[in-house]
Amino acid sequence: MTAGIATASTTDHVGILGLGVYRPRRSVPNSEIIEAIDSSDEWIQTRSGIKTRGFAGDDETIVSMSLAAARKALEASGVDPAQIGAIVLATSSMLVLGPSAGAVLATELGIDNCAAFDVGAGCAGFCYSLATAAGLVRSGAAKYALVVGVERLTDLLDPTDRSCAFIFADGAGAVVIGPSDVEGVGPVSWGSDGSQTTAIKQDKDFGQYFDEVAEAEATGGTSVRPYIRMNGPAVFRWAITFLEKACRDAIDNAGVTPEDIDAFIPHQANSRITEALVRVLKFPDETVVANDISQSGNTSAASIPMAMEELLRSGEAKPGDTALLMGFGAGLAYAGQVVTLPPIAATA
Repeated sequence: MTAGIATASTTDHVGILGLGVYRPRRSVPNSEIIEAIDSSDEWIQTRSGIKTRGFAGDDETIVSMSLAAARKALEASGVDPAQIGAIVLATSSMLVLGPSAGAVLATELGIDNCAAFDVGAGCAGFCYSLATAAGLVRSGAAKYALVVGVERLTDLLDPTDRSCAFIFADGAGAVVIGPSDVEGVGPVSWGSDGSQTTAIKQDKDFGQYFDEVAEAEATGGTSVRPYIRMNGPAVFRWAITFLEKACRDAIDNAGVTPEDIDAFIPHQANSRITEALVRVLKFPDETVVANDISQSGNTSAASIPMAMEELLRSGEAKPGDTALLMGFGAGLAYAGQVVTLPPIAATA
């Protein structure tokens, strides 16, 4: 008879130890968007709250933006890259199926023999990944974990699409997760609604596209590449219907009340969705609400860490504050948790 299987050494409490972001060099105002979609600056700001957004250049790739954000997060945390035991990278815009961006990032950071994988949960990806990484550290599967949310959504945009072209943008954010003396990442509230898959989706799968390319080559015709498409009103109706309960569940799971929330950092999807959530959740007047969408646009899986960093950098929030995170989007999926805000890197 063999001996029993050993149990990993677990960690009672985990926290976010450091945060870093990367914002593309090019900032694109509404004036550069409006002609192609026959719109106006006033219409875009009224519909979304967006004034400018970041568009990545050719050299600002999924991996390079992740690398820059990760290095800043590691600097802020004081954790040596060699101590990272897992990388969980959230993205919906990696244009190859393999290798994973997480695995490439590990090599770029000089980390050997590190578990690394990508999470495809759309705009909820960062909070999904945060919950996963916290679980890995808590269970003893990794002493420290790196969570990255990164997107190059401009690779998937039809610049003439009035529903999407003004919304989505590029960027990256990263956090280091590790042991903490007190709990810093509350239990996750998450779920999905597959009946709403058409609300945000790629308009054709690659099998269909490859068939179109083959037919075009055979006939001398043309083919149209896949693009991301969104039914904005459908997403808005779903968000204001489902997310109030999801937010309240995350608050209850953490054993706190809305009055304890110093900062509300939702996915930066649309300022009108954020405003609707703030009204129904009835946070105190002093609760800070993230509004990074006005300068960064909707960066999907990168939006929550980028918005978190903007609040900390501006001084509107400070390390140690209690924040509610809530990501939501394609799937349709949502995930959120209450966290203690971390330090950010001193470097710009």
